[in-house]
Amino acid sequence: MLKIKNQNSCLAGRQAKFLILNCIFTFCIFPAFCGIPFLRENFASTCFAQDKIIAIVNDDVITQKDLNDFMNFMRIQLSGEYAGRELEEKIQIMKVDLLNKLIEDRLILQEAKKNNTNIDENRVKAKVNEIKSRYPQEAEFQNALTRQGLVQADIEAKIREQLLMYYIVEQKVREKIIVRPQEVTAFYNTNKNELASHEERELSVITLENENLAKTFADNLKKGEKLEDLAAKYPITLNQLKVLQGEELRKEIEHTVFNLKIGEISNPVKIDDKYYIFKLNNINPPKQLNLSEAQDEINAFLFDRKFQEELKKWLDELKKESYIKILQN
Repeated sequence: MLKIKNQNSCLAGRQAKFLILNCIFTFCIFPAFCGIPFLRENFASTCFAQDKIIAIVNDDVITQKDLNDFMNFMRIQLSGEYAGRELEEKIQIMKVDLLNKLIEDRLILQEAKKNNTNIDENRVKAKVNEIKSRYPQEAEFQNALTRQGLVQADIEAKIREQLLMYYIVEQKVREKIIVRPQEVTAFYNTNKNELASHEERELSVITLENENLAKTFADNLKKGEKLEDLAAKYPITLNQLKVLQGEELRKEIEHTVFNLKIGEISNPVKIDDKYYIFKLNNINPPKQLNLSEAQDEINAFLFDRKFQEELKKWLDELKKESYIKILQN
């Protein structure tokens, strides 16, 4: 991973950019159309009793329920990475431009249907199973859905729509983007003094499933007992790991790991149902990178930037050609 200092568009934020891009392809539920034909201006009054309509996009609508369902679904999605106050903060951030994103989603979905875009149902099942895997048991997954007013069919429908949007954007935008070698070289020459790797830390990671054993293990390790000797006495899993600062580490782990000194051992950190102890073995400081080391990340960065620009142009064209009316106050 690279970083560019003192620059608005930095490679260090590339993972954040991917999250932002993913939010473009939000997950919407199409509302029921009341089983009757409709005209754009009259449709709101026809179905108002069933659900408040907040926007009309061509011959489709966005309701308050769509907004609520989206927020509930994203809460399910993000719960694998965040919890408690941090989870709610992420949800609140997403609310800022939500209606515009839902409108863009409808336009993309309509374009996909015009092009008779098909999806692989196996990918839908795989994504559902991936979400389920974040829960220890099937019952807990179903309970989480119930708390958000959703059922599994809602999740499948949203994933299906996400894939439709992905496929049509791939065809209309992504496949047409090219980053030439000379662009990569020019970017490197302009920014070479700011291009650097992140600090890397080499760790021993000890995993235990019992809190008391984890505390005892950490205490004995801090007292000077050898890791190899303790490993023979305790039911541990031992891994060697290299991590970069600013990567996708959970906050509690990053805070722990990047506050250790070489040779220092952390207290046990609980993640889900396991306890992790970290021993810092070495620190590799940031270094300036040559073109060969930086070119892959620069290429990806430039591709992402072009993708965002071209996606915006494409969406703007769809909006110009479409009937869009916002009814929300």
